[in-house]
Amino acid sequence: MTRRAPTALPDTVYDDALTLWDYHVLRHAPRRSDVGIGLGSHDLGVAEHAAALFGEGRFELLVFTGATTPTTARLFPRGEAAHYRERALELGVPDDAILVEPHARNTGENIRFTRRLLADRGVPTHTATLVCKPYHQRRAYATSRRQWPRLDVRCSAAPTDLDEYLATIGDADQVVHMLVGETQRILVYARRGFIVAQDVPPKVEAAYRRLVRAGYVSRLVRRKP
Repeated sequence: MTRRAPTALPDTVYDDALTLWDYHVLRHAPRRSDVGIGLGSHDLGVAEHAAALFGEGRFELLVFTGATTPTTARLFPRGEAAHYRERALELGVPDDAILVEPHARNTGENIRFTRRLLADRGVPTHTATLVCKPYHQRRAYATSRRQWPRLDVRCSAAPTDLDEYLATIGDADQVVHMLVGETQRILVYARRGFIVAQDVPPKVEAAYRRLVRAGYVSRLVRRKP
């Protein structure tokens, strides 16, 4: 593997992070959907990509979902969905094309609460585009298949590679911690029934375990006794 831009990460850490990145980025083909669902996080680029997809006519209704969480309270004190909405408005998405779901604090709630909001509004929803961080795509997809199994869903994220994303976030270690946490959730959440099981190739699991041993553990969830 050859990196295209220097980072502060050791080569072995970078290579394992790239393995995880390539696993989580699904690269679904774009299509038109009944609704776009922007999943709240620390990354305002999700709102920007959702606005771009709206501008391309990929959907006519956009839902932003997400409350304030410990990891986003400083960035988005009024809640992830509220700040996402404001950014989308700045980028030209009409106010009447945006719904806000301000209560969800995890991906499962993002899906369940959005489903309830759309049902309450009487919006027929058969297809959806989940808009999220690049490395959140696999878990977002697996969560939606469990929480809303009749929804025909695709994922979309800003078209970026790992090097570009590291430069955008500005904290390479944080991104590696997040990649490790995402991979653990794929392994653990399937057993807990939160998501549909995903195939995890041995190469991916080996990279994950090396990064855990290297200390990238801040985003791991506690295992049940």
